[in-house]
Amino acid sequence: MEKRVEPESEIGVKGVAPAIGIDLGTTYSCVGFWQHGQVEIIPNDLGNRTTPSCVAFTNAERLVGEGAMNQVTMNPTSTIFDAKRLIGKRFSDATVQKDMKLWPFKLIKGESDIPKIVVAYKGEQKEFSAEEVSSMVLAKMKDVAEAFLGKTVEDAVITVPAYFNDSQRQATKDAGYVAGLNVLQIINEPTAAAIAYGLDMANDITSETNVLIFDLGGGTFDVSIVTIDEDAKIEVKAVDGDTHLGGQDFDNEMVDHFIKEFNRKHRCDMKSNAKAVGRLRVACEKAKRALSSTIQTTIEIDGLHQGIDFSTRITRAKFENLNADLFDKCIETVESCLSNAKMDKRNIDEVVLVGGSTRIPKVQELLQEFFNGKELSKRIHADEAVAYGAAILAAKLRGDMSEKVKNMVFLDVTPLSLGVALFDGTMHVLVPRNTTMPTKKEGIYVTNEDNQSAANFIVYQGERARAKDNNWLGTFSVAVPLAPKGQSKVNVIFQIDANGILSCSGEEVSTGLKKKMTVTNDKGRLSNNEIDKMLKDAEKYRRDDEEYKKKMAARNALEEYIYDAQNKIKSISKTSKKKIRKRDMKKIEKAIEDATKCLDIAHLANVNEYEKTLKQLETLCVSIISQIV
Repeated sequence: MEKRVEPESEIGVKGVAPAIGIDLGTTYSCVGFWQHGQVEIIPNDLGNRTTPSCVAFTNAERLVGEGAMNQVTMNPTSTIFDAKRLIGKRFSDATVQKDMKLWPFKLIKGESDIPKIVVAYKGEQKEFSAEEVSSMVLAKMKDVAEAFLGKTVEDAVITVPAYFNDSQRQATKDAGYVAGLNVLQIINEPTAAAIAYGLDMANDITSETNVLIFDLGGGTFDVSIVTIDEDAKIEVKAVDGDTHLGGQDFDNEMVDHFIKEFNRKHRCDMKSNAKAVGRLRVACEKAKRALSSTIQTTIEIDGLHQGIDFSTRITRAKFENLNADLFDKCIETVESCLSNAKMDKRNIDEVVLVGGSTRIPKVQELLQEFFNGKELSKRIHADEAVAYGAAILAAKLRGDMSEKVKNMVFLDVTPLSLGVALFDGTMHVLVPRNTTMPTKKEGIYVTNEDNQSAANFIVYQGERARAKDNNWLGTFSVAVPLAPKGQSKVNVIFQIDANGILSCSGEEVSTGLKKKMTVTNDKGRLSNNEIDKMLKDAEKYRRDDEEYKKKMAARNALEEYIYDAQNKIKSISKTSKKKIRKRDMKKIEKAIEDATKCLDIAHLANVNEYEKTLKQLETLCVSIISQIV
């Protein structure tokens, strides 16, 4: 049944929840929605406007966001972060193999070469895919929005790095589905930032303006060149980037440096101590932030490894030296993006900074130097701009009636080339990178052997000349009539939707025989059965979380009443002329002692036990104390 769209003025009146925009970040995530002609970024339960993309498992509960991050140093092997760096990738991927050596949690090879994260949860070993972990973070952002709005949220726009390939985009969409969201669209992060910038500058743009979005976050890096005109048309000209470059990599360089320093000084191997490495990582991340505003800082960690304290000083110059190659790589990517857009740096009117890592002074210095001293734009919020833009698009897709949003036009591009493998092993490109989406491209291919009964097409995505060096997306076959080599012809059609997701079809020219393939489950992604299992597990974890919260609430209510009763008895002893009889005092003390034993049990009791104990204690205390006061 078609969903009726409500005008903005009706949202809230009839209980219709607005669509939300979610920036699913490597290190932090952010959520917003459109109301009263502007975007509202939603704070989480601790009042912070960004939430750590972190999930932790303990013997008692599952934690997502702030709670997970706060216990990471105590529980490193079962606290998952950086899941975005795994999403849509294979276990055998070189970057996955490299990252495995730096993560404190265990990674194993699952079915279809999908990487699985192994953790301990309630005394059992559990395995999770990156999609499942990401779905938990998305579900948390959904919960944050619902708590703020007081309504059930269904529709969302989710952002991904511009350089995410098809597998990673599909996997992100799967994660949204498992989180209980109807994903309206997947949008590139720098495009979302451009939307935020375009809306913010709507009244100031009087002619076509070329804007370079420099988006350096916690785990990914994107450069996007967009043209914004006075009619609020935002057209992406070119994108470039690296899905494995960001603040985490800068942290890793520091961690690696200090591990070597510690091992050299104390002649030991600290790297094998996951808890020590985890504590060092947290300290390095704090030091990196501090070095954005001061020229030196100190790292001090008590009993880091084998009871040895660690204390060292790091200067901004040393930090910059450790990461010099990575910083240079950022500028090389800017040059590449300008080349792809067929532009000179003098054609760029504005350079807009997005992402927390753009606060690093050296990054700003190199970028400003590259653009001949041009002032960098910090007009939009570095941490919130992407969610801001996603929320605007969500409002537009849901039919928001605001003129500001209604008139906006977004034209995005494909980040990577798409094509098929030829018989000689090369890749023939059908859709070149930086083609405007949505798009439809066709190509005629002929058989390369006599009397072929079918023509096989292997679909790849990437920029390498040799097909197998690119990202394999899938395979489809088209039946052809038996004929000499080169006689049967197949028209192959590639269609890319607004999400950047590919569908392929082929038609034999003389017979009209067709074959279609939406690039989905046959390329190492999660199967439908796995997604169904994730949905069931998500519901189970949600129920477990709710049950745990109820138990904790009941336990806390009992604990609070015990303290209140003890304080009340002390107060009566000091101030009241009428004292509690010894017999009654023994009864209260015994009841408090029994209730305290209930609190001291290592595992949580059930809600009924806590409530029953509380009621018994409450009844006894009220009956006795009421006689005194």
